[in-house]
Amino acid sequence: MSELQTQLVTDTWIAATWDKYIQIIENPAYEKAKGYYHNGHMRIEMPPLGHDHACDNTIIAFAVNLFCTIKGILAKGLTNCTYRRTGFNEAQPDVSYYLSDNADIIPYGTSIINLDIYPAPTLVIEVANTSLADDQGEKRLLYEDLGVKEYWILNVQNAQVMAFAIENQGSRRITESQVLPGLAISLLNDALRRSRQMNQSQVGAWLLTQFQQ
Repeated sequence: MSELQTQLVTDTWIAATWDKYIQIIENPAYEKAKGYYHNGHMRIEMPPLGHDHACDNTIIAFAVNLFCTIKGILAKGLTNCTYRRTGFNEAQPDVSYYLSDNADIIPYGTSIINLDIYPAPTLVIEVANTSLADDQGEKRLLYEDLGVKEYWILNVQNAQVMAFAIENQGSRRITESQVLPGLAISLLNDALRRSRQMNQSQVGAWLLTQFQQ
């Protein structure tokens, strides 16, 4: 194990310069790590994420994709994509979406999405199994600063989505999506609860009937 690996504390925010963060996140030892940078602090999250996190990640992405397909909302979903405002902020959310007019704004051939050139994603989703406090706190502030329009936190242990509308670098709780009009957050919670008792395909069939009403 390298000296860098033995010294670095992961899964928590630590003070670091931007250059130090880039040095670490570009190190081959952290090729599979998720990186965040905000307000002079970095957070390196290491896999594995485990079954429950991965399962809920799949369900929530399927629900959004299905809703957009049925309702005719243009969408591009991205998994673990890196967003960077050089020298200031970086995030790698579990799932993110560009919607409507911005759905096709990021061209193929793009690697890290440079937020000095492109807008922030419309919707960001973090799946929280052991990271709930951080997702509610520092990461929420990070996404406020990045200019994301809506932020969801999926609480794996409670099978619950907490949704926030973001405007003017502030956020407020909402019960219906503002960027996906007509999508009640309670319906997502119901889908998550059902996924504890039935197969994902069965949950998908149930969502299909709900979205078609």
